[in-house]
Amino acid sequence: MVTDLARSWLTFSPAVAAAKAAGRPLVALESTIIAHGMPYPENVRTAREVEALIRELGAEPATIALIGGRIRIGLSDDELELLGRSDQVHKVSRRDLPAVLANGGLGATTVAGTMICAALAGIEVFVTGGIGGVHRGAQETFDISADLQELARTSVAVVCAGAKSILDIGLTLEYLETHGVPVLSCEQDNFAAFYTRDSGYRADFRLDDAVEQARFIRTKWDLGLVGGVVVSTPVPAVAAMPDEEIDALTRQALDDAAVQGVTGKAVTPFLLARIKALTGGRSLATNIAIVKHNAEVGARLAIAMGSIE
Repeated sequence: MVTDLARSWLTFSPAVAAAKAAGRPLVALESTIIAHGMPYPENVRTAREVEALIRELGAEPATIALIGGRIRIGLSDDELELLGRSDQVHKVSRRDLPAVLANGGLGATTVAGTMICAALAGIEVFVTGGIGGVHRGAQETFDISADLQELARTSVAVVCAGAKSILDIGLTLEYLETHGVPVLSCEQDNFAAFYTRDSGYRADFRLDDAVEQARFIRTKWDLGLVGGVVVSTPVPAVAAMPDEEIDALTRQALDDAAVQGVTGKAVTPFLLARIKALTGGRSLATNIAIVKHNAEVGARLAIAMGSIE
């Protein structure tokens, strides 16, 4: 239950506050992709371009981060630059929110962290690159992203390019099914796999139209079915990477992580950086294309959500 005390931790940017007051659609954006998902200066440039794209489509972007003991809903250009340049940014999921806020630290929110903050701010649609999930080898390591449990408990629609292909996508979808999280797919029948378009696994429902997606999501929440909805959309074909190549590189990156003893929340940033190095930067171009395409889908969904009674 969201309380006034919880909301007292929020600070809205002037642009987001004005959009809320006017009843304009809002789209939440995470900040971990800026601080930990891409190198500088591509991270900041992409963040600004994504925000501009969402505005052009008629919604207001709300990039979320923790700054100076406050949950910031919407960031200035200088704050985006700070997140993109600093090497002292905490990666903030549900577990980390109290510590970083209490200490007044600089924090970039993950999918789970952003969902929590978006729900506090009354934002229903959140755009990210790819969700976390069940890691390969989780049968031994029990390494399962907090994103999945957050999707089961927090009522925010998450637009993504499926789950990152570094994960065990089959087990990720099994986990979501067990916890009652619907997985929608648009533009194709199958769930997307981040760098590649097709994971080989069917989504629960295919809904290509933003109004259809919004009606599904609104119906779920109207029924009192608490929790998120995953909206999967594939990377544009021109930017997709070959399945065989990315799978081989992922295995190599996972081996490298094991040799170097990389564990926990450091795994995903390590793997993304390692794959970028192994592809000579081509995976970064794919990542940027993913986020921009997801922003388009998310902006249309946010607008449609506002039109559904």
